[in-house]
Amino acid sequence: MNSFLPSNTVTAASLGFGLCKACHLLQPCPALHGVHCRRCGAAVHIRKPYSLAISWFFLVLAMLLLIPANMLPMMNILLFNRGEPSTIIGGVALLVHHGIYAIAAVVFIASFVVPLGKIACIIILLLSVQFRWKMSTRRRTVMFRIVEFLGRWSMLDVFVVTVMVGLVRLGQTASVEPGMGIVAFGAAVILTMLSSMSFDPRLIWDVADQDA
Repeated sequence: MNSFLPSNTVTAASLGFGLCKACHLLQPCPALHGVHCRRCGAAVHIRKPYSLAISWFFLVLAMLLLIPANMLPMMNILLFNRGEPSTIIGGVALLVHHGIYAIAAVVFIASFVVPLGKIACIIILLLSVQFRWKMSTRRRTVMFRIVEFLGRWSMLDVFVVTVMVGLVRLGQTASVEPGMGIVAFGAAVILTMLSSMSFDPRLIWDVADQDA
């Protein structure tokens, strides 16, 4: 059996109990679509309603926004009031050309490795739960932790561009201006965060119990 818990483990969901997210009161939740908390009146559900559908919705929007984020200029590097708008790849190549390897590495990791890695992990996690892949609960849990970890660094690229705009102010010599690509990239990052937040990790254990 691919689970941390034995198949006959009694859980709150199996007994029809739900946890209020507002006041954390554990209480009976017999209705399919939830009830109102007896203490604070907030909605109580055994599981997040339409968790997978909402996660897929935000994730697909994020992937669509990554297209203009990589095609539109991310930043404009002006030298002596001259310069051309550069995309993410162009900006990385320009930074490498000028020998700014550290910032180029940060921009590349934050712009490609982090968002693409997070999206890939979310896709695998959603598919494995939705189609009940033969994957251990440990792997699903580790993947969910990876998504949470990558989410902390999602805005790193936007932060780097913002810092560069503030620091690279050398009069008429050089300046950095943000481009429209950063807006699309920031929106994509926010949507991936909403996608991971919409996923109910308790579904991992539900699938494990069903497969046991």
